Amino acid sequence: MNKLKAAVLVICLAAWGNHPGHAQAGRTTWNDYGGTPDNARHFTSNQINRSNLDQLRVAWTYATNDNISYVFNPIIVDNMMYVLARNNSLVAINATTGEEIWVHEGLQGIAPRGINYWESKDRSDRRLLFQLNSYLQAIDARTGKSILTFGKDGAVNLREGLGRDPATIVKTQSSTPGKVFENLIILGSAAGENYMAPAGDLRAFDVVTGKLAWQFHTIPHPGEFGYDTWPPDAYKYIGGVNTWGEITVDPVRGIAYFPLGSPTYDFYGADRHGANLFGTSLLALNARTGKRLWHFQMVHHDLWDYDNVAAPQLTTIQRNGKTIDVVAQAGKTGFMYVFDRVTGESMFPIEERRVPPSEIPGEQAWPTQPFPTAPPPFANQTLTVNDINPYILTPEQRETWKKRIANAANAGLFTPPSLRDTVSIPGAQGGANWGTTAADPSKGIVYVLSINVPSIYKLSNEAPVPGRGGPATPATIARGRTLYQEKCEACHGPELRGDGNYPSLVDITLRVGPETLREVITGGRPGMPSNNDLTQPDLAALVAFLGSTNPATGRGRGAGPAPGAGGGPVVASGGAPGGRTVPSGRAGGMVGPDYPKGVKVPEVRMYTGYGMDGTIVKPPYSTLSAYDLNTGTIKWQIPAGGDDVRAVAAGGKDTGFISQRTGIITTSSGLLFHAGGDAMLRVYDSETGRVIWSAELPSGSRGIPAMYEVNGRQFFVVNATSATEAGSRAMKPGTPRTRGYVAFALPAGQ
Repeated sequence: MNKLKAAVLVICLAAWGNHPGHAQAGRTTWNDYGGTPDNARHFTSNQINRSNLDQLRVAWTYATNDNISYVFNPIIVDNMMYVLARNNSLVAINATTGEEIWVHEGLQGIAPRGINYWESKDRSDRRLLFQLNSYLQAIDARTGKSILTFGKDGAVNLREGLGRDPATIVKTQSSTPGKVFENLIILGSAAGENYMAPAGDLRAFDVVTGKLAWQFHTIPHPGEFGYDTWPPDAYKYIGGVNTWGEITVDPVRGIAYFPLGSPTYDFYGADRHGANLFGTSLLALNARTGKRLWHFQMVHHDLWDYDNVAAPQLTTIQRNGKTIDVVAQAGKTGFMYVFDRVTGESMFPIEERRVPPSEIPGEQAWPTQPFPTAPPPFANQTLTVNDINPYILTPEQRETWKKRIANAANAGLFTPPSLRDTVSIPGAQGGANWGTTAADPSKGIVYVLSINVPSIYKLSNEAPVPGRGGPATPATIARGRTLYQEKCEACHGPELRGDGNYPSLVDITLRVGPETLREVITGGRPGMPSNNDLTQPDLAALVAFLGSTNPATGRGRGAGPAPGAGGGPVVASGGAPGGRTVPSGRAGGMVGPDYPKGVKVPEVRMYTGYGMDGTIVKPPYSTLSAYDLNTGTIKWQIPAGGDDVRAVAAGGKDTGFISQRTGIITTSSGLLFHAGGDAMLRVYDSETGRVIWSAELPSGSRGIPAMYEVNGRQFFVVNATSATEAGSRAMKPGTPRTRGYVAFALPAGQ
């Protein structure tokens, strides 16, 4: 049991100066995903404050000229901003005017949430580093051209070195960009949810050469710490335990913090008896060497897909008369975990409590799980018949759900999946997720955006049906096409491209994943009706059809003009030549190949869908919480992201937005900026959570905004490219709905 606790290694690290590309003093730059290495999303300036918010205006708008819902976090270096636009091209624009500078087009397959910036000490070498089709690549930040001396012909194959045949790995890159520290780029991965997926090893590469600097086995090999928390040779066939979310770095101490996910397969662990370190843990590594410093496992033997995803937040608290630097991790579980940043000691008691055993033969659910006694949870952790949505479900639907919940396995948090309906709340995409945390680094305040989405699991030994990880037959796809024509074509068009008001659905399963797509189809969104009447085979057929769309058919992924139409020269097309060989097949699914010969594993495999439906629970669907970690309390909690117009029409209020997942920015002037899914930008008083200013956006927003200063002028830029959410409220007549990046500022000279 000792190895299940946080292993503490007290270290003495001399502080060193910050890298030029990671300036901390003042926090007036945004040259890193999340703003700074610590992912605080905190900006130090009093230029925009409560007294002049009413003068905030749109400074410029840059249209993406396509129908793609981007989740990209812009980064800014000097007066140059980098964004994704124009059918997945990387575009450099003027940060004060929005004018194009250059376009590197044709980067389909790029990690969608962001890129990394690095510069040499003399600034003669400036690079953008990103993942593209599971290759790590670099381009010149000034010219936009690929750097061919990086890796092999400009690319590093991330499929190599993971203990699997690289030719069988369709995808391993994460959608998030990793972190640059000194001359290293530190990466996690996202290799799929299937049996025999690759392990989620953490790796660091030299930013100049692309050479591997270090590698940490998240599923331990023989002789490594934690190996005895798995069956022998588990590293040969278990996958996952990966950081697909956000890495945080303390650049002064040189510590990298990794929120780690669950092992695969997510919901059945009969082939991985044990606590399964470092699954669903917070792991602190020496950022230079990859050596483990400490860890804490939030979920032993995870059977619920309770990945840690959100950025660990670094802040400083006052406790018992002492000043303590801490790291706070918000989990999918709805818990907030707080640790001493250096030693891993928990700041509040965490109790190991007994939880229900598994009903599945051969499964060995861990008998206890850690429960923080403080701070209180930020998300709902129970679901009863009284929690069924009274507003947007029909009476028949409500009765159906009440019966299902009443008859389900529902013994509270950590009820193991079974052969009957099993309630899990928060579900696989509930609680905190990528992009949803921020902090005031000096005051012990952490903000969390949470979504209240349950999962209803039901295990079966039958392989997933088409659209849920199994193969899609021509007949299934044909049935799905018919359903699309009946239910979707009127809005999204016969070619799936949308019309400017509704998004393109081409390659939608690659962009959001089949299970999220199922949730949207069945639950609906504001401006989009739910389709709860679909049978499981029909739902699977519709998802299979949408998953069969292919850019090679000529549809493309956007409907806008050619890249470069905004004035900037097209300096390159496609990635580096060394990264253009992409394995056939699709990432995702749950089945996977056979186990390797000679390992002792169960004769059967169990499967389940994610069972998510964001509309079955009563509001609020999403919340924004402010924690005071000095006292371990919640200062305030409010509904987040706007209202569901359907629920409001039925008498609801303060509903929050369904599956709201957008970033937060805090400022030293006491403001909190948040772009909602309802195409509204809101500014909150960070002390009270009260909305003190708002403005319309041309479209909805997902992902993380950015704040920066150029020539003494403060700007706030938001990615407003999610047109679906624009239908969540009655927009004013004549309101433009152009997708793009919108920058706000006070009038020049003020």
